[in-house]
Amino acid sequence: MIEVVNRQRKYQLDLERWQQFVARALRLIPADGRGVTVAFVSDRAMRELNRMWRHRTGTTDVLSFPAGAADVAGEESRLGDVVISIERAAEQASENGLRLENEIEQLILHGLLHLSGYDHETDDGEMNRVELKLRRKLHI
Repeated sequence: MIEVVNRQRKYQLDLERWQQFVARALRLIPADGRGVTVAFVSDRAMRELNRMWRHRTGTTDVLSFPAGAADVAGEESRLGDVVISIERAAEQASENGLRLENEIEQLILHGLLHLSGYDHETDDGEMNRVELKLRRKLHI
């Protein structure tokens, strides 16, 4: 199951479009049919999540929260949650001359790769190589 939720009010978002994008991306990522939730939040909410879970001050563009290994009986297996600061995404899109939609696509893909076990801080560029390849396939 793919769930996309909007928890911010500054930007209007087409949640169906993002649900379809996540479905396309999950067909290319080794997700093994597991579900995911993508949440769009405000910068304020992202700062709080970053402080609470990573013990870092300030905001960030995307956070990924892998699901636990154990599932409730009968419940679909989940990959986890991807949380995106729309305000930060808009700033980065502007800084890089991109459309907001392109920045959001990149952030969703990046978050999904983290949920799939990739870690660009420790993998000698493997995640980056995979991400660039998938960006081409997804026309990002």
